[in-house]
Amino acid sequence: MGDMSVGHQMAVGEMALRNARLVLEGEVVSGSVLVRDGRIAAVDAGPVAPPGALDCEGDLLIPGLIELHTDNLERHIQPRPKVDWPHMAAILAHDAELAGTGITTVFDAMRVGSVISDGTGEYRKYARAVASEVMAARGRGMLKISHLLHLRAEVCSETLLEELDEFTEADRVGILSIMDHTPGQRQFRDISKLKDYVCGKHGMSEAQFADHVAGLTAIHARLGTAHEAGAVAAARRLGAVLASHDDTERGHVEVSAGHGVRLAEFPTTLEAAQACHDHGIAVMMGAPNLIRGGSHSGNVAAAELAGAGLLDILSSDYVPSALMTAAFRLAGLWDDLPRAVATVTAAPARATGLTDRGRIAPGLLADMVRVRLVDGVPVIRGVWSHGRQVG
Repeated sequence: MGDMSVGHQMAVGEMALRNARLVLEGEVVSGSVLVRDGRIAAVDAGPVAPPGALDCEGDLLIPGLIELHTDNLERHIQPRPKVDWPHMAAILAHDAELAGTGITTVFDAMRVGSVISDGTGEYRKYARAVASEVMAARGRGMLKISHLLHLRAEVCSETLLEELDEFTEADRVGILSIMDHTPGQRQFRDISKLKDYVCGKHGMSEAQFADHVAGLTAIHARLGTAHEAGAVAAARRLGAVLASHDDTERGHVEVSAGHGVRLAEFPTTLEAAQACHDHGIAVMMGAPNLIRGGSHSGNVAAAELAGAGLLDILSSDYVPSALMTAAFRLAGLWDDLPRAVATVTAAPARATGLTDRGRIAPGLLADMVRVRLVDGVPVIRGVWSHGRQVG
């Protein structure tokens, strides 16, 4: 806690929020926050606040949400199959959408590893070009929130190593996740679920789907081992946190631990999630899974992992607004708001080595969200990124 005397007058570069219910580590207290030059200068319990402070009217004030895995940028760049939207316009729309949902830090997920022979045309190469445009927008002050990179390294592809070689330490890649979408294992152990997804999205016939499965299986047999090793090496070279994706069996987790994985994205079974915790690997689950009551792929429910004490982090995955909604849904399941809020703030910050955000505490970045519950629904009433109001 800091000291904000009644006589304090806010100087240039300062702003303050008062009469808020502050969600801190392990507790909720009524108080005020003073911000100076984009960082939290003081946190004070009680009614004391500088003159001119914004009255939060008793609303909750939580840290800005931190999103580690979202497909949202891809959705803006390709809003329809085979439609390539102007990238800078897409980046700005994506940035504004996230700010509006309370996300103040995002690791923009971009797939690396194309399937040249894939008949759907879905996995064209795009990551290097889009990453450069995101960095350019960031450098010119065009973005509302903080953007880092998350490379989704697809093992079952034909161009993974070449695409990874296009990235350097200067790109600030924060996460590199090892994905393997070879049919018949991990997320799509049930081939019928894959068939529903692919045929529904691309209108494949039975014969086309069979060729699709056979082609991907052959690619994995030829390149899978080399690609997995190359992805691990790239994470080390880039200084990125290494993540696994869709671990299903304890054996998958053993391999992940051997690679130095620190974050497990969407383990598909209780067994895999338990193995992750046994190895000190943080478990991240999708917010849509929690809200819908289960996985769209038929895998383990996030609520089941939450009940077993095996859920550490939430990700919005494919619905940005789901992150805030799911955090409050989790607060109800646990009867513990600070613990639930930590799954979208402090825990993702800790998992990715971001020591300057994720909590409301002196010295940290002033990334904050003002929230009011209306009939149990979290309504965002203000978003600040580095002390600047962006929503």
